Amino acid sequence: MRAASIACSLPEIFRTVQPGERILIDDGRIGGVIRSVSKNKMVVEITQAREGGEKLLSNKGINLPDSRLELDGLTKQDIEHLKFVVQHADMVGLSFVRSPEDIELLQKHLKRLKAEKLGIILKIETRTAFDNLPGLLFTLLRSPTVGVMIARGDLAVECGYERLAELQEEILWLAEAAHLPVIWATQVLEGLSKNGKPSRAEITDAAMGVRAECVMLNKGAHIVEAIKTLDDILHRMQSHQRKKNSLLRRLHW
Repeated sequence: MRAASIACSLPEIFRTVQPGERILIDDGRIGGVIRSVSKNKMVVEITQAREGGEKLLSNKGINLPDSRLELDGLTKQDIEHLKFVVQHADMVGLSFVRSPEDIELLQKHLKRLKAEKLGIILKIETRTAFDNLPGLLFTLLRSPTVGVMIARGDLAVECGYERLAELQEEILWLAEAAHLPVIWATQVLEGLSKNGKPSRAEITDAAMGVRAECVMLNKGAHIVEAIKTLDDILHRMQSHQRKKNSLLRRLHW
Protein backbone atom coordinates (compact mmCIF):
# COMPACT_ATOMS: atom_id res chain seq x y z
CA MET A 1 0.00 0.00 0.00
CA ARG A 2 1.40 3.40 -1.01
CA ALA A 3 1.35 6.23 1.49
CA ALA A 4 -0.99 9.11 0.69
CA SER A 5 0.58 12.39 -0.38
CA ILE A 6 -0.63 15.99 -0.43
CA ALA A 7 0.81 19.20 -1.83
CA CYS A 8 1.87 22.26 0.14
CA SER A 9 1.66 25.77 -1.28
CA LEU A 10 4.57 27.05 0.87
CA PRO A 11 7.67 24.99 0.02
CA GLU A 12 9.74 27.36 2.21
CA ILE A 13 8.60 25.45 5.30
CA PHE A 14 10.82 22.49 4.43
CA ARG A 15 13.86 24.60 5.39
CA THR A 16 12.81 24.97 9.01
CA VAL A 17 10.53 22.12 10.14
CA GLN A 18 12.18 19.37 12.17
CA PRO A 19 11.45 15.68 12.83
CA GLY A 20 9.40 15.22 15.99
CA GLU A 21 7.35 18.38 15.51
CA ARG A 22 3.57 18.23 15.23
CA ILE A 23 1.57 18.88 12.08
CA LEU A 24 -2.19 19.55 12.10
CA ILE A 25 -4.39 19.55 9.00
CA ASP A 26 -7.91 20.87 8.36
CA ASP A 27 -8.44 22.73 11.66
CA GLY A 28 -6.84 19.89 13.60
CA ARG A 29 -9.15 17.13 12.33
CA ILE A 30 -6.05 15.25 11.18
CA GLY A 31 -2.93 15.31 13.33
CA GLY A 32 0.50 13.80 12.97
CA VAL A 33 4.19 13.92 13.80
CA ILE A 34 6.91 14.78 11.28
CA ARG A 35 9.28 11.81 11.00
CA SER A 36 11.70 13.03 8.32
CA VAL A 37 12.30 16.11 6.17
CA SER A 38 14.12 16.60 2.87
CA LYS A 39 14.46 19.52 0.46
CA ASN A 40 11.00 19.12 -1.07
CA LYS A 41 9.00 16.70 1.08
CA MET A 42 8.36 15.50 4.59
CA VAL A 43 7.19 12.14 5.89
CA VAL A 44 4.42 12.35 8.48
CA GLU A 45 3.05 9.68 10.80
CA ILE A 46 -0.68 10.27 11.30
CA THR A 47 -1.52 10.01 14.99
CA GLN A 48 -4.96 11.66 15.13
CA ALA A 49 -7.99 10.84 12.98
CA ARG A 50 -11.42 9.31 13.34
CA GLU A 51 -11.56 5.53 13.62
CA GLY A 52 -13.05 5.16 10.16
CA GLY A 53 -10.53 7.51 8.59
CA GLU A 54 -10.78 11.07 7.29
CA LYS A 55 -11.49 12.49 3.87
CA LEU A 56 -9.22 15.46 3.14
CA LEU A 57 -10.63 17.96 0.64
CA SER A 58 -8.56 20.48 -1.32
CA ASN A 59 -7.45 23.88 0.01
CA LYS A 60 -7.41 22.85 3.67
CA GLY A 61 -5.06 24.54 6.11
CA ILE A 62 -1.87 23.12 7.61
CA ASN A 63 -0.66 24.19 11.06
CA LEU A 64 2.82 23.62 12.44
CA PRO A 65 2.49 24.75 16.08
CA ASP A 66 5.94 23.56 17.21
CA SER A 67 7.91 24.88 14.25
CA ARG A 68 9.79 28.20 14.18
CA LEU A 69 8.93 29.10 10.61
CA GLU A 70 11.06 31.59 8.70
CA LEU A 71 8.56 33.02 6.24
CA ASP A 72 8.16 36.46 4.78
CA GLY A 73 5.22 38.39 6.18
CA LEU A 74 3.98 38.89 2.61
CA THR A 75 4.50 36.51 -0.30
CA LYS A 76 5.22 37.76 -3.83
CA GLN A 77 1.59 36.96 -4.67
CA ASP A 78 0.37 38.98 -1.66
CA ILE A 79 2.37 42.00 -2.81
CA GLU A 80 0.96 41.68 -6.31
CA HIS A 81 -2.61 41.42 -4.96
CA LEU A 82 -2.14 44.58 -2.88
CA LYS A 83 -2.39 46.65 -6.07
CA PHE A 84 -5.99 45.46 -6.49
CA VAL A 85 -6.77 45.70 -2.76
CA VAL A 86 -5.84 49.36 -2.42
CA GLN A 87 -8.07 50.26 -5.36
CA HIS A 88 -11.17 48.33 -4.33
CA ALA A 89 -11.14 47.61 -0.57
CA ASP A 90 -11.49 49.59 2.65
CA MET A 91 -9.18 47.35 4.65
CA VAL A 92 -6.70 44.52 4.30
CA GLY A 93 -6.32 41.54 6.65
CA LEU A 94 -2.81 40.41 7.57
CA SER A 95 -2.96 36.65 8.16
CA PHE A 96 -0.58 34.47 10.17
CA VAL A 97 1.41 37.46 11.41
CA ARG A 98 4.33 36.46 13.65
CA SER A 99 6.52 39.51 14.25
CA PRO A 100 6.42 43.32 14.11
CA GLU A 101 8.53 43.09 10.95
CA ASP A 102 5.58 41.42 9.16
CA ILE A 103 3.44 44.50 9.88
CA GLU A 104 6.24 46.89 8.92
CA LEU A 105 6.53 45.12 5.55
CA LEU A 106 2.82 45.63 4.85
CA GLN A 107 3.02 49.27 5.96
CA LYS A 108 6.01 49.79 3.66
CA HIS A 109 4.13 48.46 0.63
CA LEU A 110 1.00 50.44 1.45
CA LYS A 111 3.13 53.58 1.59
CA ARG A 112 4.70 52.66 -1.76
CA LEU A 113 1.20 52.39 -3.22
CA LYS A 114 0.20 55.69 -1.57
CA ALA A 115 -2.42 53.87 0.50
CA GLU A 116 -1.20 54.46 4.07
CA LYS A 117 -4.76 55.22 5.16
CA LEU A 118 -6.08 51.80 4.13
CA GLY A 119 -7.38 49.94 7.17
CA ILE A 120 -5.30 47.03 8.50
CA ILE A 121 -6.82 44.11 10.39
CA LEU A 122 -4.27 42.10 12.33
CA LYS A 123 -5.35 38.46 12.48
CA ILE A 124 -4.13 36.78 15.66
CA GLU A 125 -4.16 33.09 14.79
CA THR A 126 -0.81 31.61 15.85
CA ARG A 127 0.96 30.99 19.13
CA THR A 128 3.87 33.17 17.97
CA ALA A 129 1.51 36.08 17.29
CA PHE A 130 0.04 35.75 20.78
CA ASP A 131 3.50 35.62 22.36
CA ASN A 132 4.51 38.78 20.46
CA LEU A 133 1.18 40.58 20.80
CA PRO A 134 2.32 43.73 22.71
CA GLY A 135 5.02 44.42 20.12
CA LEU A 136 2.61 43.71 17.28
CA LEU A 137 0.07 46.20 18.63
CA PHE A 138 2.67 48.96 19.09
CA THR A 139 3.77 48.51 15.46
CA LEU A 140 0.20 48.33 14.21
CA LEU A 141 -0.62 51.65 15.88
CA ARG A 142 1.75 53.45 13.49
CA SER A 143 -1.06 53.16 10.92
CA PRO A 144 -4.13 55.41 11.25
CA THR A 145 -6.95 52.86 10.84
CA VAL A 146 -6.37 49.48 12.46
CA GLY A 147 -8.06 46.63 14.28
CA VAL A 148 -7.51 43.11 15.63
CA MET A 149 -9.23 39.86 14.73
CA ILE A 150 -9.27 36.97 17.20
CA ALA A 151 -9.09 34.20 14.60
CA ARG A 152 -10.16 31.45 16.97
CA GLY A 153 -10.11 28.57 14.49
CA ASP A 154 -6.37 28.50 13.86
CA LEU A 155 -5.62 29.90 17.31
CA ALA A 156 -7.30 26.91 18.95
CA VAL A 157 -5.44 24.48 16.71
CA GLU A 158 -2.09 26.18 17.36
CA CYS A 159 -2.44 26.63 21.13
CA GLY A 160 -4.84 23.85 22.10
CA TYR A 161 -8.59 24.11 22.59
CA GLU A 162 -8.20 24.01 26.38
CA ARG A 163 -6.27 27.32 26.21
CA LEU A 164 -8.58 29.16 23.78
CA ALA A 165 -10.89 30.79 26.36
CA GLU A 166 -7.93 32.17 28.31
CA LEU A 167 -6.14 33.43 25.20
CA GLN A 168 -9.14 35.27 23.79
CA GLU A 169 -9.65 36.96 27.17
CA GLU A 170 -6.08 38.22 27.21
CA ILE A 171 -6.29 39.44 23.60
CA LEU A 172 -9.45 41.37 24.49
CA TRP A 173 -7.69 42.95 27.49
CA LEU A 174 -4.67 44.07 25.45
CA ALA A 175 -6.75 45.36 22.55
CA GLU A 176 -8.94 47.39 24.91
CA ALA A 177 -5.87 48.85 26.61
CA ALA A 178 -4.59 49.90 23.18
CA HIS A 179 -8.03 51.33 22.22
CA LEU A 180 -8.20 48.97 19.25
CA PRO A 181 -11.46 47.52 17.87
CA VAL A 182 -11.73 43.74 17.90
CA ILE A 183 -13.41 41.29 15.52
CA TRP A 184 -14.75 38.16 17.29
CA ALA A 185 -14.26 35.52 14.61
CA THR A 186 -14.52 31.90 13.54
CA GLN A 187 -17.47 29.50 13.83
CA VAL A 188 -19.87 31.92 15.53
CA LEU A 189 -23.36 30.36 15.17
CA GLU A 190 -21.82 27.85 12.77
CA GLY A 191 -24.50 25.21 13.35
CA LEU A 192 -27.32 27.69 12.77
CA SER A 193 -25.70 29.11 9.64
CA LYS A 194 -25.03 25.73 8.04
CA ASN A 195 -27.74 23.45 9.45
CA GLY A 196 -30.49 25.82 10.60
CA LYS A 197 -30.24 24.89 14.28
CA PRO A 198 -27.79 26.35 16.83
CA SER A 199 -26.41 24.54 19.84
CA ARG A 200 -26.78 26.00 23.31
CA ALA A 201 -23.02 26.55 23.41
CA GLU A 202 -23.22 28.55 20.18
CA ILE A 203 -25.79 30.93 21.64
CA THR A 204 -23.58 31.58 24.68
CA ASP A 205 -20.56 32.07 22.45
CA ALA A 206 -22.42 34.57 20.27
CA ALA A 207 -23.48 36.50 23.37
CA MET A 208 -19.82 36.77 24.42
CA GLY A 209 -19.18 38.58 21.16
CA VAL A 210 -20.75 41.72 22.64
CA ARG A 211 -17.36 42.44 24.20
CA ALA A 212 -15.92 43.05 20.74
CA GLU A 213 -16.78 45.74 18.19
CA CYS A 214 -17.58 43.27 15.42
CA VAL A 215 -18.61 39.62 15.08
CA MET A 216 -17.81 37.60 11.97
CA LEU A 217 -20.17 34.95 10.60
CA ASN A 218 -19.17 32.28 8.10
CA LYS A 219 -21.29 31.54 5.05
CA GLY A 220 -24.02 28.91 5.13
CA ALA A 221 -27.41 27.98 3.72
CA HIS A 222 -29.12 29.71 6.68
CA ILE A 223 -26.89 32.77 6.90
CA VAL A 224 -29.80 35.26 6.86
CA GLU A 225 -31.38 33.56 9.87
CA ALA A 226 -27.98 33.51 11.57
CA ILE A 227 -27.56 37.27 11.04
CA LYS A 228 -31.03 37.98 12.47
CA THR A 229 -30.36 35.75 15.49
CA LEU A 230 -26.98 37.35 16.13
CA ASP A 231 -28.50 40.83 15.87
CA ASP A 232 -31.15 39.89 18.42
CA ILE A 233 -28.59 38.37 20.83
CA LEU A 234 -26.26 41.36 20.66
CA HIS A 235 -29.09 43.87 21.13
CA ARG A 236 -30.18 42.01 24.25
CA MET A 237 -26.63 41.77 25.60
CA GLN A 238 -25.47 45.33 24.96
CA SER A 239 -27.17 46.66 28.08
CA HIS A 240 -25.51 43.94 30.20
CA GLN A 241 -21.94 44.31 29.00
CA ARG A 242 -19.64 47.10 27.84
CA LYS A 243 -16.44 45.62 26.44
CA LYS A 244 -14.93 43.73 29.40
CA ASN A 245 -17.10 45.44 32.03
CA SER A 246 -20.38 44.07 33.36
CA LEU A 247 -23.00 46.83 33.69
CA LEU A 248 -25.11 45.03 36.34
CA ARG A 249 -28.37 46.39 34.99
CA ARG A 250 -31.73 45.57 36.52
CA LEU A 251 -32.87 42.06 35.67
CA HIS A 252 -36.06 41.60 33.65
CA TRP A 253 -37.82 39.01 31.54
